[in-house]
Amino acid sequence: MEVVIVPDSAAGGELIAEAMADLLRRKPDALLGVATGSTPLPIYEALAAKVAAKEVDASRARICQLDEYVGLPAGHPESYRSVVLREVVEPLGLNQDSFMGPDGAAEDVAAACAAYDRALAEAGGVDLQLLGIGTDGHIGFNEPCSSLASRTRIKTLTQQTRVDNARFFDGDIEQVPHHVITQGIGTILEARHLVLLATGEAKADAVALAVEGPLSALVPASALQLHPHATVVVDESAASGLKLAGYFRATYAAKPHWQGI
Repeated sequence: MEVVIVPDSAAGGELIAEAMADLLRRKPDALLGVATGSTPLPIYEALAAKVAAKEVDASRARICQLDEYVGLPAGHPESYRSVVLREVVEPLGLNQDSFMGPDGAAEDVAAACAAYDRALAEAGGVDLQLLGIGTDGHIGFNEPCSSLASRTRIKTLTQQTRVDNARFFDGDIEQVPHHVITQGIGTILEARHLVLLATGEAKADAVALAVEGPLSALVPASALQLHPHATVVVDESAASGLKLAGYFRATYAAKPHWQGI
């Protein structure tokens, strides 16, 4: 696992966007796994700016979702499909044919989960998967004690998660679904490159446990320790709990430029 400490979220967004752009230069039809929420927005903004400036051609890129609410129609403005279309697909100038995600409106949710796992494999696998981390160490919607071998499946949202997400539903928690479809930890680990971005002091404890703590289902993000190409990008605040911060800074400073992230 590589840990990169950056000054702020904008610097993290630029660094990861350049890694994505470099991937697209090498593999124009790369499958990019995206996450929702406020943390990855600087990544998407920086990548869209590179596309607009013709620094990279994203016209053949493919986009896939990490998770989706259960029960919201695909056209609902707060479905994750709609969010990804607004924040990633449209700014990159792509069309919906380049996009894939689980069907949260399916009558048979279990079948939809299995179908999405198969679709990812049939697409050749995810080349780069973006991740965030919860204050409890979750990735995707794999809450603490999720199986480290789990596949795409339905999960029940905690009350706190529903409270946190109510801001996207006019503050009305009753509008927030109780369930989501999420890529499992085992599914996530099949991506060729995992990139986790964390910003803010509230994420410091979770980052420290995921990076320096023991591998544990109690901290789902610690599963990144098993991956051969995992990159954790953190701002100064999110890095404040790392005991080896000095080592991480030194190794990144000495890294050959051609190695990328």
